[in-house]
Amino acid sequence: MAIAESQVSSMQRARSELAHVNSVAGLFRARLATDASRSAARFKQSGAWTDLSWAALAALAEEAAWGLLALGVKKGDLVALIGATRIEWTVCDLAVAFVGAVAVPIYHSNTAEEIQFILENSGAVAALVEDNKQLGKLQSVRAKLPKIASVILMEGEPPAGGWSHSLEQLKALGREQKKKAPGELEARIEAQQRDDLSTIIYTSGTTGVPKGVMITNDNMIFTAEVTVGSGLLGREDSHLLFLPFAHSFAQIIKTAWFCSGLKMIFAESVDKLVDNAGETGPTVLSAVPRVYEKAYNSVIASGMAGTGLQGALFKLAMREFELYAKAKEKGAVHSSFAFSVTKKLVFPKIHEKLSKRFGGRMKQFVSGGAPLARKIAYFFDLLGFQMLEGYGLTETIACTSINLPGQTKLGTVGRAFPGIEVKIAEDGEILERGRNIMRGYLGLPDATAEVIDQDRWFHTGDIGEIDNDGYLKITDRKKDLIKTSGGKYIAPQAIEGALKTMSELISQVVVIGDRRKYVSVLLTVADDQVKKVSGSAAYAEGSQSAAVRARVQEAVDKLNATLPQYETIKRFTILDRDFSQEQGELTPTMKVKRKACTVKYAKQIDAMYDGESAD
Repeated sequence: MAIAESQVSSMQRARSELAHVNSVAGLFRARLATDASRSAARFKQSGAWTDLSWAALAALAEEAAWGLLALGVKKGDLVALIGATRIEWTVCDLAVAFVGAVAVPIYHSNTAEEIQFILENSGAVAALVEDNKQLGKLQSVRAKLPKIASVILMEGEPPAGGWSHSLEQLKALGREQKKKAPGELEARIEAQQRDDLSTIIYTSGTTGVPKGVMITNDNMIFTAEVTVGSGLLGREDSHLLFLPFAHSFAQIIKTAWFCSGLKMIFAESVDKLVDNAGETGPTVLSAVPRVYEKAYNSVIASGMAGTGLQGALFKLAMREFELYAKAKEKGAVHSSFAFSVTKKLVFPKIHEKLSKRFGGRMKQFVSGGAPLARKIAYFFDLLGFQMLEGYGLTETIACTSINLPGQTKLGTVGRAFPGIEVKIAEDGEILERGRNIMRGYLGLPDATAEVIDQDRWFHTGDIGEIDNDGYLKITDRKKDLIKTSGGKYIAPQAIEGALKTMSELISQVVVIGDRRKYVSVLLTVADDQVKKVSGSAAYAEGSQSAAVRARVQEAVDKLNATLPQYETIKRFTILDRDFSQEQGELTPTMKVKRKACTVKYAKQIDAMYDGESAD
């Protein structure tokens, strides 16, 4: 079963309207023709929020595009973009699209060695970098990057030497190029085809070497058709963006932006995300589950610290919510006098506080990039917010299925978009086919053949099921499934997500147990909560305190009471620092690199199995 008939017709209409569009550059140009004077983006400049029209954005991008032509960038050349999410990134990304080159987005948090790998692997000929910090990374490995002819700084002035240019210098070169060949840029845009490559997005490498996912113009146009045609995002929306464009989730939002004409609000950083929401009043936020986990834990921590009648009522409300969530998990209904009271006296106040914190206009939260714990979804739903969880991978340009407004089924990732076929293989793996599937992995035909079969079915590596209404539910990653020495299969992500909702103290969790007698976990604790619970200002000392361990044990016991015996956590180790991108334990979208953690903390893991007696 697919999405409702009304949405199917809307998407067909969107497809018809984009029939003449052949590229991402063309998609942007179509929006420009309709909304030139309307605000396209909002961003902070010199401490104040500034609006940029579609016409102004186009002018900036075209100036940069002429500069790329002056530097000799050809159609089909690969050009890297390295930096955080900011308006300058979009200007440069559009410039790359205008000249018919292929964008290679790279996370600003990547190390010099990681950037070197991607640049070498992709064969990029130029790079647009955020600032001198990113330029420094390239300079440190410059001898190994002979193909990189030019580097352009989005911000600041480059050092002398000729290898790098400022964005203003690039535009100056472009003005001269425009005088020499005034019709060159338009010819580049008109020559682009749907089958041309648009971007190459590298996988995060959570379990191995990153692979370059080849995404075509048609892949990108398809995402615009379905996200806008389905009514998920519309012209009157204001979308708060912090997701990095090196992630496919942000790329799908980009195409929806160009297609719908919504206003894109560029957050200053993930740390300032909520503050920026309060300042700008967005209607939509798309984020990874970690953002919603932090919001949930912040609400709980604040409420539980309350005193007097207010504090007592909040604690009662949370006890009732726990019962409500457990009932929802079983498909049952929770009803009690206490629940009725707290739904009138407590939850509306939480909604009001959160709504105000997010700017007062938020109509929907979209979650993707990793599984969202059901308890988090139940909480936002109970408060009256629309939490729309979706599903997709880098190889599917983040686009497979979504819970649409008014058609949500919590605990699922929604129904497949029209034009995408989804089925479950005999071993439970999710397979899909459609215009959302990548062309393949760059330079890796064998790896491509492993995931795309002869009938063009893409093998996702995820385990799931489809219910009678066509809603897709993700169980776990196929390669992440743990098999204990007793022969029991365990889905670690479900346990990890659930444990993080049991206490605001818990930050990150890694479930261990493959070929082991029992399940154990490595975990980290939240810095601000460590200080409150332990009384110690030092994280390393506080995290190892008896008070913190006792609080974590309570959370583990609470979770174990809901699990079958073979899934219960027998032992846990609290690490003396939280995971970070810099230490190689988290991806830029805050997903735990499971393999890296199990290797780095092998000694701590082995210690939890000394003697093996945890029956």
